[in-house]
Amino acid sequence: MGTAKLKLEDIIDSSSNAVLAVNVEGLIIYGNYQVEKFFGLPVRLLKGQPVHKYLPKTGLLDVLLGGHPQLGRQFVLNGRIYLSNCSPVFNKGRMAGAVTVIQDITETSNVENTFGLKETLANILELSNDGIIAIDRDYIITMVNQPFASLFGKKVQDLVGQHVQKIYQGVPIFSRSIEDGETEHGYVTNLNGYEITANRMPIKKDGHIIGALGIVSLKTADKALATKTQKQRNLQEYRREGISYRQRVPSICDRIIGQSPGFIALKETVKRVAQSNSTVLLRGESGTGKELFARAIHSESGRSQSPFVRVNCAAIPETLLESELFGYNEGAFTGAQKGGHMGKFEFADKGVIFLDEIGDMPLMMQAKLLRVLQEKEIERLGDTRTRRVDVRVIAATNRNLEEMIINGEFREDLYYRINVVTLNIPPLRSRIEDIELLVNYFIKRFNEDFGLHVSGADKEVIEIFKNQRWPGNLRELENVIERAFNIIDGDIIRKEHLPLYMQNSRRLKGKRHKGGLSKLVEDIEREAILDALEACAGNKNRTAAMLGISRAGLYKKLNRYKIY
Repeated sequence: MGTAKLKLEDIIDSSSNAVLAVNVEGLIIYGNYQVEKFFGLPVRLLKGQPVHKYLPKTGLLDVLLGGHPQLGRQFVLNGRIYLSNCSPVFNKGRMAGAVTVIQDITETSNVENTFGLKETLANILELSNDGIIAIDRDYIITMVNQPFASLFGKKVQDLVGQHVQKIYQGVPIFSRSIEDGETEHGYVTNLNGYEITANRMPIKKDGHIIGALGIVSLKTADKALATKTQKQRNLQEYRREGISYRQRVPSICDRIIGQSPGFIALKETVKRVAQSNSTVLLRGESGTGKELFARAIHSESGRSQSPFVRVNCAAIPETLLESELFGYNEGAFTGAQKGGHMGKFEFADKGVIFLDEIGDMPLMMQAKLLRVLQEKEIERLGDTRTRRVDVRVIAATNRNLEEMIINGEFREDLYYRINVVTLNIPPLRSRIEDIELLVNYFIKRFNEDFGLHVSGADKEVIEIFKNQRWPGNLRELENVIERAFNIIDGDIIRKEHLPLYMQNSRRLKGKRHKGGLSKLVEDIEREAILDALEACAGNKNRTAAMLGISRAGLYKKLNRYKIY
Protein backbone atom coordinates (compact mmCIF):
# COMPACT_ATOMS: atom_id res chain seq x y z
CA MET A 1 0.00 0.00 0.00
CA GLY A 2 1.47 3.37 -0.99
CA THR A 3 1.91 6.16 1.45
CA ALA A 4 -0.50 9.05 0.89
CA LYS A 5 1.18 12.36 0.16
CA LEU A 6 0.69 14.82 2.97
CA LYS A 7 -0.53 18.18 1.64
CA LEU A 8 0.10 21.58 3.17
CA GLU A 9 -3.66 22.13 3.45
CA ASP A 10 -3.96 18.95 5.52
CA ILE A 11 -1.20 20.12 7.86
CA ILE A 12 -2.78 23.53 8.39
CA ASP A 13 -6.27 22.07 8.81
CA SER A 14 -4.95 19.76 11.51
CA SER A 15 -3.65 22.71 13.53
CA SER A 16 -5.54 23.78 16.64
CA ASN A 17 -5.03 27.40 15.56
CA ALA A 18 -7.11 29.41 13.11
CA VAL A 19 -5.21 30.32 9.92
CA LEU A 20 -6.69 33.04 7.71
CA ALA A 21 -5.29 34.63 4.53
CA VAL A 22 -6.36 37.79 2.66
CA ASN A 23 -5.41 39.38 -0.64
CA VAL A 24 -3.97 42.89 -1.00
CA GLU A 25 -7.49 44.33 -1.00
CA GLY A 26 -8.16 42.86 2.43
CA LEU A 27 -10.62 40.25 1.15
CA ILE A 28 -10.57 36.78 2.72
CA ILE A 29 -9.17 34.17 0.30
CA TYR A 30 -8.37 31.24 2.60
CA GLY A 31 -9.29 29.81 5.98
CA ASN A 32 -8.61 26.44 7.61
CA TYR A 33 -11.07 24.29 9.52
CA GLN A 34 -10.46 26.19 12.78
CA VAL A 35 -11.58 29.41 11.06
CA GLU A 36 -14.99 27.83 10.51
CA LYS A 37 -15.19 26.97 14.21
CA PHE A 38 -13.89 30.44 15.09
CA PHE A 39 -16.65 32.29 13.21
CA GLY A 40 -19.30 29.55 13.15
CA LEU A 41 -19.50 29.98 9.37
CA PRO A 42 -18.21 27.82 6.49
CA VAL A 43 -15.15 29.24 4.75
CA ARG A 44 -17.01 29.35 1.42
CA LEU A 45 -19.28 32.05 2.90
CA LEU A 46 -16.31 33.98 4.28
CA LYS A 47 -14.33 34.04 1.04
CA GLY A 48 -14.51 37.38 -0.71
CA GLN A 49 -15.66 39.17 2.43
CA PRO A 50 -13.61 42.15 3.81
CA VAL A 51 -11.59 40.91 6.76
CA HIS A 52 -12.17 44.07 8.85
CA LYS A 53 -15.83 43.11 9.01
CA TYR A 54 -14.89 40.06 11.09
CA LEU A 55 -11.41 40.75 12.53
CA PRO A 56 -10.66 44.45 12.92
CA LYS A 57 -7.92 44.02 15.55
CA THR A 58 -5.60 41.22 14.41
CA GLY A 59 -3.09 43.47 12.65
CA LEU A 60 -3.82 42.14 9.13
CA LEU A 61 -4.79 45.58 7.86
CA ASP A 62 -1.60 47.08 9.33
CA VAL A 63 0.41 44.44 7.46
CA LEU A 64 -1.32 45.33 4.19
CA LEU A 65 -0.70 49.04 4.74
CA GLY A 66 2.92 48.85 5.89
CA GLY A 67 4.16 45.53 4.54
CA HIS A 68 5.67 44.59 7.92
CA PRO A 69 4.78 41.67 10.22
CA GLN A 70 2.54 42.33 13.22
CA LEU A 71 3.45 39.79 15.87
CA GLY A 72 1.98 39.09 19.31
CA ARG A 73 -1.24 41.10 18.86
CA GLN A 74 -3.81 40.33 21.56
CA PHE A 75 -7.52 41.01 21.12
CA VAL A 76 -10.81 40.08 22.73
CA LEU A 77 -13.71 38.56 20.79
CA ASN A 78 -16.93 37.20 22.30
CA GLY A 79 -15.43 37.30 25.78
CA ARG A 80 -12.30 35.26 24.90
CA ILE A 81 -8.69 36.41 24.53
CA TYR A 82 -6.78 35.65 21.35
CA LEU A 83 -3.19 36.08 20.16
CA SER A 84 -2.50 36.76 16.49
CA ASN A 85 0.69 36.74 14.43
CA CYS A 86 0.33 38.37 11.01
CA SER A 87 2.86 38.34 8.15
CA PRO A 88 2.88 39.64 4.58
CA VAL A 89 2.90 37.14 1.71
CA PHE A 90 5.02 38.04 -1.32
CA ASN A 91 4.92 36.73 -4.87
CA LYS A 92 7.78 37.59 -7.23
CA GLY A 93 8.88 40.44 -5.01
CA ARG A 94 5.43 42.00 -4.68
CA MET A 95 3.10 41.76 -1.74
CA ALA A 96 0.23 39.47 -2.67
CA GLY A 97 -1.62 39.55 0.62
CA ALA A 98 -1.21 38.63 4.28
CA VAL A 99 -1.75 35.64 6.56
CA THR A 100 -2.57 35.46 10.27
CA VAL A 101 -2.40 32.62 12.78
CA ILE A 102 -4.83 33.07 15.68
CA GLN A 103 -4.55 31.22 18.98
CA ASP A 104 -7.03 31.16 21.85
CA ILE A 105 -5.04 32.05 24.99
CA THR A 106 -7.97 32.55 27.33
CA GLU A 107 -7.00 29.55 29.45
CA THR A 108 -3.26 30.15 29.47
CA SER A 109 -0.86 33.07 29.25
CA ASN A 110 2.12 30.93 28.28
CA VAL A 111 2.28 31.02 24.48
CA GLU A 112 6.04 31.01 24.10
CA ASN A 113 6.50 27.28 23.63
CA THR A 114 3.25 26.23 21.95
CA PHE A 115 4.44 23.57 19.55
CA GLY A 116 1.38 23.62 17.33
CA LEU A 117 1.67 27.35 16.68
CA LYS A 118 5.36 27.07 15.95
CA GLU A 119 4.84 24.17 13.54
CA THR A 120 2.04 25.96 11.72
CA LEU A 121 4.10 29.13 11.44
CA ALA A 122 7.03 27.15 10.07
CA ASN A 123 4.86 25.78 7.28
CA ILE A 124 3.40 29.18 6.48
CA LEU A 125 6.83 30.84 6.42
CA GLU A 126 7.92 28.46 3.66
CA LEU A 127 5.27 30.06 1.43
CA SER A 128 7.13 33.38 1.57
CA ASN A 129 9.70 34.36 -1.05
CA ASP A 130 11.51 36.35 1.62
CA GLY A 131 14.13 34.88 3.88
CA ILE A 132 12.96 34.69 7.50
CA ILE A 133 15.08 34.01 10.59
CA ALA A 134 14.23 33.99 14.31
CA ILE A 135 16.73 33.95 17.18
CA ASP A 136 16.44 33.69 20.95
CA ARG A 137 17.89 35.98 23.64
CA ASP A 138 21.26 34.20 23.38
CA TYR A 139 21.47 34.80 19.60
CA ILE A 140 20.80 31.13 18.85
CA ILE A 141 18.78 30.52 15.66
CA THR A 142 15.43 28.96 16.55
CA MET A 143 13.69 29.08 13.18
CA VAL A 144 14.52 29.84 9.54
CA ASN A 145 12.79 29.15 6.26
CA GLN A 146 14.41 27.65 3.18
CA PRO A 147 14.65 30.94 1.22
CA PHE A 148 16.89 32.27 4.01
CA ALA A 149 18.95 29.08 4.26
CA SER A 150 19.45 29.13 0.48
CA LEU A 151 21.33 32.43 0.75
CA PHE A 152 24.12 30.40 2.38
CA GLY A 153 23.68 27.27 0.28
CA LYS A 154 22.37 25.45 3.35
CA LYS A 155 19.28 23.57 4.46
CA VAL A 156 17.05 24.71 7.31
CA GLN A 157 18.31 21.98 9.67
CA ASP A 158 21.91 23.13 9.07
CA LEU A 159 21.19 26.56 10.55
CA VAL A 160 18.76 25.92 13.42
CA GLY A 161 20.65 25.75 16.72
CA GLN A 162 23.66 27.71 15.40
CA HIS A 163 24.84 31.02 16.88
CA VAL A 164 23.75 33.75 14.46
CA GLN A 165 27.20 35.38 14.38
CA LYS A 166 28.70 32.09 13.22
CA ILE A 167 26.40 32.22 10.21
CA TYR A 168 27.10 35.91 9.64
CA GLN A 169 30.84 35.30 10.13
CA GLY A 170 31.20 37.43 13.23
CA VAL A 171 29.40 40.50 11.87
CA PRO A 172 27.29 42.06 14.67
CA ILE A 173 23.65 41.43 13.86
CA PHE A 174 20.32 41.93 15.68
CA SER A 175 22.05 43.87 18.49
CA ARG A 176 19.63 46.80 18.25
CA SER A 177 16.61 44.52 18.46
CA ILE A 178 17.96 42.28 21.25
CA GLU A 179 19.75 44.84 23.42
CA ASP A 180 17.78 48.05 22.76
CA GLY A 181 14.40 46.69 21.66
CA GLU A 182 14.55 48.75 18.46
CA THR A 183 12.81 47.86 15.19
CA GLU A 184 14.71 48.44 11.94
CA HIS A 185 12.86 48.64 8.62
CA GLY A 186 14.37 48.85 5.14
CA TYR A 187 17.96 48.13 6.20
CA VAL A 188 19.92 47.77 2.92
CA THR A 189 23.11 45.72 3.14
CA ASN A 190 25.08 42.81 1.63
CA LEU A 191 24.57 39.27 2.88
CA ASN A 192 26.89 36.53 1.63
CA GLY A 193 27.30 38.38 -1.68
CA TYR A 194 23.62 39.25 -2.13
CA GLU A 195 22.23 42.78 -1.85
CA ILE A 196 19.24 42.59 0.45
CA THR A 197 16.70 44.76 2.23
CA ALA A 198 16.24 43.59 5.82
CA ASN A 199 13.64 44.21 8.52
CA ARG A 200 14.52 43.35 12.11
CA MET A 201 12.31 43.53 15.17
CA PRO A 202 12.38 42.33 18.80
CA ILE A 203 10.14 39.50 20.00
CA LYS A 204 8.70 40.29 23.42
CA LYS A 205 6.87 38.41 26.14
CA ASP A 206 5.47 40.09 29.24
CA GLY A 207 7.30 43.26 28.23
CA HIS A 208 10.71 41.52 28.07
CA ILE A 209 12.74 40.81 24.95
CA ILE A 210 13.02 37.03 24.39
CA GLY A 211 14.41 37.08 20.87
CA ALA A 212 14.31 38.78 17.50
CA LEU A 213 12.90 38.23 14.01
CA GLY A 214 14.57 39.11 10.71
CA ILE A 215 13.06 39.24 7.23
CA VAL A 216 15.30 39.74 4.19
CA SER A 217 14.31 40.44 0.57
CA LEU A 218 16.65 39.96 -2.39
CA LYS A 219 17.13 42.94 -4.69
CA THR A 220 17.31 42.49 -8.48
CA ALA A 221 18.95 44.39 -11.31
CA ASP A 222 15.59 45.71 -12.43
CA LYS A 223 15.93 49.45 -12.93
CA ALA A 224 12.72 50.37 -11.15
CA LEU A 225 13.64 48.19 -8.20
CA ALA A 226 17.13 49.67 -8.18
CA THR A 227 15.62 53.14 -7.84
CA LYS A 228 13.39 51.89 -5.03
CA THR A 229 16.43 50.31 -3.36
CA GLN A 230 18.25 53.64 -3.40
CA LYS A 231 15.25 55.34 -1.83
CA GLN A 232 15.13 52.62 0.81
CA ARG A 233 18.85 53.06 1.41
CA ASN A 234 18.38 56.79 2.02
CA LEU A 235 15.37 56.15 4.26
CA GLN A 236 17.35 53.50 6.12
CA GLU A 237 20.12 56.01 6.80
CA TYR A 238 17.62 58.50 8.17
CA ARG A 239 15.98 55.88 10.41
CA ARG A 240 19.32 54.50 11.55
CA GLU A 241 20.45 57.97 12.59
CA GLY A 242 17.27 58.53 14.60
CA ILE A 243 15.85 61.06 12.16
CA SER A 244 12.18 61.87 11.93
CA TYR A 245 10.05 64.50 10.22
CA ARG A 246 7.02 66.42 11.38
CA GLN A 247 4.03 64.13 11.32
CA ARG A 248 0.74 65.15 9.69
CA VAL A 249 -0.98 65.37 13.04
CA PRO A 250 -1.82 68.17 15.48
CA SER A 251 1.09 70.02 17.10
CA ILE A 252 3.24 67.81 19.32
CA CYS A 253 3.28 70.58 21.90
CA ASP A 254 -0.53 70.64 22.05
CA ARG A 255 -0.55 66.86 22.53
CA ILE A 256 1.78 66.92 25.56
CA ILE A 257 -0.53 66.00 28.43
CA GLY A 258 -0.73 68.30 31.43
CA GLN A 259 -3.18 70.82 32.86
CA SER A 260 -1.33 72.16 35.89
CA PRO A 261 -0.69 75.93 35.60
CA GLY A 262 3.10 75.55 35.61
CA PHE A 263 2.99 72.89 32.92
CA ILE A 264 0.72 74.94 30.69
CA ALA A 265 3.10 77.89 31.06
CA LEU A 266 6.03 75.62 30.12
CA LYS A 267 4.30 74.55 26.90
CA GLU A 268 3.65 78.18 25.97
CA THR A 269 7.34 78.92 26.55
CA VAL A 270 8.27 76.02 24.27
CA LYS A 271 6.20 77.54 21.45
CA ARG A 272 7.98 80.89 21.84
CA VAL A 273 11.47 79.37 22.11
CA ALA A 274 10.83 77.25 19.00
CA GLN A 275 10.71 80.37 16.80
CA SER A 276 14.41 81.17 17.28
CA ASN A 277 17.56 79.20 16.39
CA SER A 278 19.13 79.50 19.84
CA THR A 279 20.59 76.45 21.56
CA VAL A 280 18.26 74.98 24.19
CA LEU A 281 19.15 73.03 27.34
CA LEU A 282 16.41 70.78 28.72
CA ARG A 283 16.88 69.83 32.37
CA GLY A 284 14.89 67.31 34.34
CA GLU A 285 14.94 63.91 35.97
CA SER A 286 15.03 60.69 33.98
CA GLY A 287 11.65 59.80 32.51
CA THR A 288 10.14 63.30 32.59
CA GLY A 289 9.81 63.49 28.80
CA LYS A 290 12.74 65.67 27.76
CA GLU A 291 12.88 64.11 24.28
CA LEU A 292 9.17 64.81 23.78
CA PHE A 293 9.79 68.50 24.51
CA ALA A 294 12.75 68.50 22.12
CA ARG A 295 10.51 67.09 19.39
CA ALA A 296 7.89 69.70 20.26
CA ILE A 297 10.43 72.50 19.74
CA HIS A 298 11.35 70.96 16.39
CA SER A 299 7.71 70.60 15.28
CA GLU A 300 6.87 74.21 16.23
CA SER A 301 9.92 75.69 14.51
CA GLY A 302 10.71 76.70 10.95
CA ARG A 303 12.87 73.57 10.75
CA SER A 304 9.92 71.21 11.17
CA GLN A 305 10.20 69.90 7.60
CA SER A 306 13.89 69.10 8.08
CA PRO A 307 15.45 66.22 10.03
CA PHE A 308 15.26 65.67 13.78
CA VAL A 309 18.28 63.58 14.84
CA ARG A 310 18.55 62.07 18.32
CA VAL A 311 21.91 61.17 19.84
CA ASN A 312 22.17 59.42 23.21
CA CYS A 313 25.59 60.54 24.39
CA ALA A 314 25.58 57.98 27.20
CA ALA A 315 24.77 54.98 24.97
CA ILE A 316 27.54 55.39 22.37
CA PRO A 317 31.02 54.14 23.41
CA GLU A 318 33.60 56.89 23.73
CA THR A 319 35.73 55.36 20.95
CA LEU A 320 32.82 55.56 18.49
CA LEU A 321 31.23 58.84 19.51
CA GLU A 322 33.36 61.08 17.29
CA SER A 323 32.73 59.03 14.15
CA GLU A 324 29.01 58.83 14.98
CA LEU A 325 28.71 62.60 15.43
CA PHE A 326 31.01 63.83 12.67
CA GLY A 327 31.33 60.85 10.29
CA TYR A 328 34.44 59.39 8.66
CA ASN A 329 36.11 58.92 5.30
CA GLU A 330 36.82 55.58 3.68
CA GLY A 331 39.97 54.06 5.16
CA ALA A 332 39.90 56.31 8.24
CA PHE A 333 40.29 53.23 10.45
CA THR A 334 40.16 49.45 10.29
CA GLY A 335 36.64 48.35 9.43
CA ALA A 336 35.57 51.74 8.08
CA GLN A 337 32.61 51.47 5.70
CA LYS A 338 33.44 51.65 2.01
CA GLY A 339 32.71 55.14 0.72
CA GLY A 340 32.81 56.62 4.22
CA HIS A 341 29.92 57.53 6.46
CA MET A 342 27.98 60.71 7.18
CA GLY A 343 27.89 61.81 10.80
CA LYS A 344 24.75 62.77 12.65
CA PHE A 345 25.52 66.48 12.37
CA GLU A 346 25.52 66.17 8.57
CA PHE A 347 22.28 64.21 8.66
CA ALA A 348 20.75 66.98 10.77
CA ASP A 349 21.74 69.75 8.35
CA LYS A 350 18.96 72.38 8.15
CA GLY A 351 17.23 70.60 11.01
CA VAL A 352 17.67 69.84 14.73
CA ILE A 353 20.10 67.58 16.57
CA PHE A 354 19.06 66.43 20.04
CA LEU A 355 22.04 65.62 22.29
CA ASP A 356 20.46 63.56 25.06
CA GLU A 357 22.42 62.89 28.26
CA ILE A 358 25.03 65.49 27.30
CA GLY A 359 26.36 65.36 30.86
CA ASP A 360 27.77 61.90 30.04
CA MET A 361 29.80 63.11 27.07
CA PRO A 362 33.59 62.59 27.52
CA LEU A 363 35.71 65.71 28.01
CA MET A 364 37.60 65.19 24.75
CA MET A 365 34.36 65.16 22.80
CA GLN A 366 33.09 68.19 24.71
CA ALA A 367 36.00 70.21 23.27
CA LYS A 368 35.22 69.06 19.72
CA LEU A 369 31.53 69.75 20.16
CA LEU A 370 32.32 73.27 21.38
CA ARG A 371 34.26 73.94 18.17
CA VAL A 372 31.32 72.75 16.06
CA LEU A 373 28.92 75.02 17.96
CA GLN A 374 31.25 77.99 17.54
CA GLU A 375 32.40 77.48 13.94
CA LYS A 376 29.24 75.80 12.53
CA GLU A 377 31.40 73.27 10.69
CA ILE A 378 32.52 69.68 11.17
CA GLU A 379 35.48 67.61 10.04
CA ARG A 380 35.10 63.90 9.31
CA LEU A 381 37.61 61.42 10.69
CA GLY A 382 40.34 60.87 8.11
CA ASP A 383 39.43 64.03 6.21
CA THR A 384 41.37 67.26 5.90
CA ARG A 385 38.56 69.55 4.80
CA THR A 386 35.76 71.01 6.85
CA ARG A 387 32.05 70.91 6.01
CA ARG A 388 29.55 73.62 6.88
CA VAL A 389 26.45 72.55 8.77
CA ASP A 390 23.31 74.49 9.65
CA VAL A 391 22.02 72.72 12.75
CA ARG A 392 20.05 73.81 15.78
CA VAL A 393 21.26 72.07 18.94
CA ILE A 394 18.96 70.96 21.74
CA ALA A 395 20.75 69.32 24.67
CA ALA A 396 19.29 67.50 27.66
CA THR A 397 20.59 66.18 30.95
CA ASN A 398 19.42 64.95 34.34
CA ARG A 399 22.80 65.71 35.94
CA ASN A 400 24.01 68.72 37.93
CA LEU A 401 26.26 70.39 35.34
CA GLU A 402 27.32 73.15 37.73
CA GLU A 403 28.64 70.57 40.18
CA MET A 404 30.33 68.70 37.35
CA ILE A 405 32.13 71.90 36.30
CA ILE A 406 33.51 72.29 39.83
CA ASN A 407 34.67 68.67 39.74
CA GLY A 408 36.32 69.11 36.34
CA GLU A 409 33.88 66.73 34.63
CA PHE A 410 32.22 69.26 32.33
CA ARG A 411 33.71 72.16 30.39
CA GLU A 412 32.59 75.55 31.61
CA ASP A 413 32.85 77.11 28.13
CA LEU A 414 30.61 74.39 26.66
CA TYR A 415 28.15 74.89 29.51
CA TYR A 416 27.70 78.56 28.62
CA ARG A 417 27.45 77.70 24.93
CA ILE A 418 24.54 75.25 25.43
CA ASN A 419 22.90 77.10 28.31
CA VAL A 420 21.43 79.88 26.15
CA VAL A 421 17.81 78.96 26.85
CA THR A 422 17.09 76.57 29.73
CA LEU A 423 13.79 74.75 30.20
CA ASN A 424 13.22 72.81 33.40
CA ILE A 425 10.88 69.82 32.94
CA PRO A 426 9.06 69.17 36.24
CA PRO A 427 9.04 65.68 37.80
CA LEU A 428 5.76 63.79 38.01
CA ARG A 429 5.53 64.24 41.79
CA SER A 430 5.25 68.00 41.14
CA ARG A 431 2.28 67.45 38.81
CA ILE A 432 -0.12 65.58 41.07
CA GLU A 433 -3.12 67.22 39.40
CA ASP A 434 -2.04 65.64 36.08
CA ILE A 435 -1.91 62.05 37.41
CA GLU A 436 -5.47 61.04 36.57
CA LEU A 437 -5.27 62.69 33.15
CA LEU A 438 -2.08 60.76 32.36
CA VAL A 439 -3.53 57.48 33.65
CA ASN A 440 -6.53 57.85 31.33
CA TYR A 441 -4.22 58.61 28.41
CA PHE A 442 -2.13 55.47 28.98
CA ILE A 443 -5.29 53.37 29.45
CA LYS A 444 -6.64 54.58 26.11
CA ARG A 445 -3.35 53.82 24.40
CA PHE A 446 -2.95 50.33 25.88
CA ASN A 447 -6.59 49.53 25.09
CA GLU A 448 -5.64 49.93 21.43
CA ASP A 449 -2.41 47.92 21.82
CA PHE A 450 -3.94 45.04 23.78
CA GLY A 451 -7.38 45.03 22.18
CA LEU A 452 -9.05 45.43 25.58
CA HIS A 453 -11.78 47.72 26.91
CA VAL A 454 -10.46 48.93 30.26
CA SER A 455 -12.63 51.85 31.32
CA GLY A 456 -10.43 53.38 34.00
CA ALA A 457 -8.63 52.98 37.31
CA ASP A 458 -10.17 52.49 40.74
CA LYS A 459 -10.23 55.55 43.04
CA GLU A 460 -7.93 53.72 45.46
CA VAL A 461 -5.42 53.25 42.64
CA ILE A 462 -5.51 56.96 41.76
CA GLU A 463 -4.94 57.81 45.41
CA ILE A 464 -1.97 55.43 45.58
CA PHE A 465 -0.55 57.05 42.45
CA LYS A 466 -0.93 60.53 43.92
CA ASN A 467 1.01 59.48 47.02
CA GLN A 468 3.95 57.96 45.11
CA ARG A 469 7.31 59.67 44.72
CA TRP A 470 7.70 58.37 41.14
CA PRO A 471 11.51 58.22 40.84
CA GLY A 472 11.02 56.96 37.26
CA ASN A 473 8.46 59.71 36.49
CA LEU A 474 6.27 59.29 33.37
CA ARG A 475 8.20 56.23 32.24
CA GLU A 476 7.51 54.51 35.54
CA LEU A 477 3.79 55.38 35.40
CA GLU A 478 3.58 54.04 31.83
CA ASN A 479 5.26 50.78 32.87
CA VAL A 480 2.91 50.37 35.83
CA ILE A 481 -0.17 50.79 33.60
CA GLU A 482 1.23 48.39 30.99
CA ARG A 483 1.92 45.81 33.69
CA ALA A 484 -1.68 46.12 34.87
CA PHE A 485 -2.92 45.42 31.33
CA ASN A 486 -0.93 42.19 31.28
CA ILE A 487 -2.67 40.76 34.35
CA ILE A 488 -6.03 42.56 34.47
CA ASP A 489 -9.11 40.35 34.81
CA GLY A 490 -11.85 42.95 34.33
CA ASP A 491 -12.39 46.43 33.00
CA ILE A 492 -11.06 48.40 35.99
CA ILE A 493 -7.45 48.67 37.19
CA ARG A 494 -7.47 47.80 40.90
CA LYS A 495 -4.86 47.79 43.64
CA GLU A 496 -4.03 44.10 43.14
CA HIS A 497 -2.98 44.88 39.56
CA LEU A 498 -0.22 47.20 40.78
CA PRO A 499 3.39 46.16 41.46
CA LEU A 500 4.08 44.85 44.95
CA TYR A 501 6.28 47.82 45.77
CA MET A 502 3.19 50.02 45.35
CA GLN A 503 0.75 47.68 47.07
CA ASN A 504 3.04 47.31 50.09
CA SER A 505 4.65 50.74 50.00
CA ARG A 506 5.64 51.72 53.49
CA ARG A 507 5.23 55.47 53.28
CA LEU A 508 7.55 57.59 55.35
CA LYS A 509 4.90 60.25 55.75
CA GLY A 510 4.68 61.48 59.32
CA LYS A 511 8.06 60.09 60.33
CA ARG A 512 10.62 62.52 61.61
CA HIS A 513 13.74 62.68 59.49
CA LYS A 514 17.09 64.26 60.12
CA GLY A 515 18.70 65.77 57.08
CA GLY A 516 15.74 67.63 55.63
CA LEU A 517 13.89 67.11 52.37
CA SER A 518 16.83 65.69 50.38
CA LYS A 519 17.36 62.92 52.93
CA LEU A 520 13.63 62.14 52.94
CA VAL A 521 13.61 61.86 49.13
CA GLU A 522 16.64 59.55 49.25
CA ASP A 523 14.97 57.29 51.82
CA ILE A 524 11.80 57.03 49.74
CA GLU A 525 13.79 56.30 46.59
CA ARG A 526 15.82 53.62 48.37
CA GLU A 527 12.59 52.06 49.67
CA ALA A 528 11.08 52.02 46.17
CA ILE A 529 14.17 50.27 44.80
CA LEU A 530 14.12 47.64 47.55
CA ASP A 531 10.41 46.97 46.99
CA ALA A 532 10.95 46.68 43.22
CA LEU A 533 13.87 44.28 43.70
CA GLU A 534 11.72 42.15 45.96
CA ALA A 535 8.84 42.15 43.47
CA CYS A 536 11.19 41.13 40.65
CA ALA A 537 12.97 38.44 42.70
CA GLY A 538 16.26 40.31 42.36
CA ASN A 539 16.18 40.47 38.55
CA LYS A 540 17.95 43.73 37.70
CA ASN A 541 16.56 44.09 34.16
CA ARG A 542 12.97 43.70 35.33
CA THR A 543 13.60 45.98 38.31
CA ALA A 544 14.96 48.74 36.05
CA ALA A 545 11.97 48.35 33.72
CA MET A 546 9.53 48.48 36.65
CA LEU A 547 11.12 51.67 37.97
CA GLY A 548 11.29 53.20 34.50
CA ILE A 549 15.05 53.73 34.51
CA SER A 550 17.92 52.26 32.52
CA ARG A 551 19.87 49.28 33.78
CA ALA A 552 22.98 51.47 34.09
CA GLY A 553 20.94 54.00 36.09
CA LEU A 554 19.73 51.26 38.42
CA TYR A 555 23.28 50.07 39.10
CA LYS A 556 24.34 53.62 39.91
CA LYS A 557 21.55 53.90 42.45
CA LEU A 558 22.32 50.46 43.92
CA ASN A 559 25.92 51.56 44.42
CA ARG A 560 24.84 54.92 45.81
CA TYR A 561 22.53 53.37 48.40
CA LYS A 562 24.88 50.42 49.04
CA ILE A 563 22.23 47.87 48.06
CA TYR A 564 23.99 44.59 47.29
